[in-house]
Amino acid sequence: MAKFYDKITNRVQKFIEAQKMFFVATAAKEGRINLSPKGMDTFRVLNENKVAWLSVTGSGNETSAHLLNDNRITIMFCAFESAPNILRLYGKAEEVLPTHDKWNNYANLFPKLPGTRQIFIVSVESVQTSCGMSIPFYEYQGERNQLNDWATEKGEEGIKQYWNDRNQTSIDGLKSGLDS
Repeated sequence: MAKFYDKITNRVQKFIEAQKMFFVATAAKEGRINLSPKGMDTFRVLNENKVAWLSVTGSGNETSAHLLNDNRITIMFCAFESAPNILRLYGKAEEVLPTHDKWNNYANLFPKLPGTRQIFIVSVESVQTSCGMSIPFYEYQGERNQLNDWATEKGEEGIKQYWNDRNQTSIDGLKSGLDS
């Protein structure tokens, strides 16, 4: 049976911190829904109603474009080890780019990763837990390094060119607002 909370409790925070992967879902008022897996130690609980995640350069920039259109967001964690649990954070998000005044308030909370693109700050409106009894067990074997290697090889100027070429609009043609 699902349970709802109006804040991130200590138990919920410990569960979040133990997970190696999370999923982010956003949608504009029209067009496709985006659902993306995330990892690489890029998620932080800031307080009982605020979280942040560091976004690195990827093939697209759907989250950014969607949030400019409609700032609703859902973040989901699943227990792939230990006791079964699914956790969803529902809220509103804002994007913080390296050129924004708020950047330095958050950037030092995360590891320095090549290709860092933005940080998303989520005001959590509700928290839902539910059983994860249908979720299979998976064994964590480690992080993949290919994205970091790719970004390092591209270099800062190459990443900015990639943003210009591939991260300015969503797959549905919405502007992402990314400074390049």
